Amino acid sequence: MAKDKKKGKVSKKKKKIGTILEGVFHIQSTFNNTIVTLSDLEGNTLAWSSAGGVGFKGSKKSTPYAAGKAAEKVAQYAVDTLNMRKANIFVNGPGAGRDTAIRSIVAKGVSIGFIEDITPVPHNGCKPRKRRRV
Repeated sequence: MAKDKKKGKVSKKKKKIGTILEGVFHIQSTFNNTIVTLSDLEGNTLAWSSAGGVGFKGSKKSTPYAAGKAAEKVAQYAVDTLNMRKANIFVNGPGAGRDTAIRSIVAKGVSIGFIEDITPVPHNGCKPRKRRRV
């Protein structure tokens, strides 16, 4: 009888992150959800979380409490795993969880360099309707 070949597990090599002293939090807050992303200074994503990913469903995802929990999860990872002590914050969107997410990051012990609002603002508005012909 022929011997069966054993197939070895092919594992992905994880990139060693180590200690990152400074990073960037991106908070995207919409009317339905809040997404918090942690990246290094070059823009490579290190961790992310959302209000839906933390366990909130439906209309509870859009609450400030859910945004705070999502930001708390990412900030905890930044402090414990990456030993991050300093970060900058970019906030995008009109949602309710913007301030609470920032407060949660600060409460975990990350000192803030600056907070910048990068929400796009329409400068000339939408194109007006066609003139009515009677």
